[in-house]
Amino acid sequence: MANMKPSVMVIFGASGDLAHIKIFPALYSLWEDGFFPDNFFIVGFARTKQDDAVFRKTIFNSLNVNCRKKPIDEEEFLNFSKHVFYLTSEYGGDSSYHELGVFIASKAKEYNMPKNVVYYLSTPPSVYIDVINGIDNAKLTSAEYKVDGFSRIVIEKPFGYDYESAKNLNGKILSVFKEEEVYRIDHYLGKETVQNILAFRFANAIFEPIWNNKFIDHIQISALESIGVGFRAGYFDKAGIIRDMMQNHMMQLLSLVAIEPPPLPDADDLRNEKVKLLKSVRPLSLNDIKNYTVRGQYDRGIIGAKQVLSYKEEEGVPPDTLTETYAAMKLFIDNYRWAGVPFYLRSGKRLKMHKTEIAIFFKKLPYSLFAKIGIENIKQNSIIITIQPNEGIAINFGAKTPGFKLDIEPVNMVFNYKSSFKLSPPEAYERLIYDVIVGDQTLFARYDDMLIAWQLITSVINGWSKTGTPVFPNYEAGSFGPKEADALINSDGRSWNN
Repeated sequence: MANMKPSVMVIFGASGDLAHIKIFPALYSLWEDGFFPDNFFIVGFARTKQDDAVFRKTIFNSLNVNCRKKPIDEEEFLNFSKHVFYLTSEYGGDSSYHELGVFIASKAKEYNMPKNVVYYLSTPPSVYIDVINGIDNAKLTSAEYKVDGFSRIVIEKPFGYDYESAKNLNGKILSVFKEEEVYRIDHYLGKETVQNILAFRFANAIFEPIWNNKFIDHIQISALESIGVGFRAGYFDKAGIIRDMMQNHMMQLLSLVAIEPPPLPDADDLRNEKVKLLKSVRPLSLNDIKNYTVRGQYDRGIIGAKQVLSYKEEEGVPPDTLTETYAAMKLFIDNYRWAGVPFYLRSGKRLKMHKTEIAIFFKKLPYSLFAKIGIENIKQNSIIITIQPNEGIAINFGAKTPGFKLDIEPVNMVFNYKSSFKLSPPEAYERLIYDVIVGDQTLFARYDDMLIAWQLITSVINGWSKTGTPVFPNYEAGSFGPKEADALINSDGRSWNN
């Protein structure tokens, strides 16, 4: 990996939780690993009143909690913090952006570097437009301002609220930045195992020939959480699990596990294949939405021997809310490779376990040699790609049990990152921030695949408004979700990989 270019990162919302839990720990880890040159600096831009010294102290405290390299060495942090500054600013005030522009120009001159600027929107979505307008009005992306530098913008999810709002937001961004300057961040794509899906599929001759409807029975994509909404109730109750997880994370995982091999492993070719794949996802009619989708909301229950509240009782959640905390759906991809193969997606909160995985189940043998001697119901072969918490891949196959009796039992062949490579992979945000600064868009969503995903999810949201809301809550915390989700897959003679 190459060292990053001399650059400036402006973090809008720098006093918020996301910045302190994810962004600054990633930046510090990159610094400690030697990727940053000496001529770089970070500018925090937020409404909280504080000076550089107070800001640096809050970062130090948060690193000691959230950084994978903790405990933080004070002398090393002191060297890092000399590159960190703070501006108390208003998102809707043009003067704040003019002040920012003057500050960047002054520091760039002091550091003897071009104005290579990354604008990172770590703010609530409600101020995205204010920030983009402020950058535009202050001409911070103009050729005269940049001279020999670059301007890039990083945008956190949620990217819009539905198809139309996403389209409008995208239009606004592209009126100020070029598409090659826009980085729509999805932290799932920074996870090592997610990136390894492509290597697993396309670098191994034993897998790619069987990655199709001739051999695969169905695929399950699960993102299950045992936690509730926590401090995100204000955002989550407006979004629901379908906007929070399905539109972005789940669609990206679906794309990677199902795309055709790109001509080259670069950003444009990979994202072109994602677009082709998402265009092939069969649209859901109103009848499909009734039969192929499920939503739920958690009730009180037991998790880890502890009684937890229902969603409606969580702090900041309206007691009459109809927001879903669980969603499941069955999708089909209408192309030559995947015709007839169902993809089952599910995601929810306050469930029995915490895991994100892709489970590929292969078809049963058309004829079993062992059925004639009474060995039946041999378990389907499967490949389980675990994205979190323990990143790795398990292959399940049948083997004879030891002893004189002939019997077949399933066994697992497991690859685990920590045990195989003797190290922990970098955090997702480290990889993604690195890619932003070096200018690699491979792991970021492009406008067209993002909008196609929104079309599908918006159709489900609109369909739900016509099919009637279930009686919520409809599953206990600590369970695997509503019984309707089990019925969705059980009716096809299959079951969830719990």
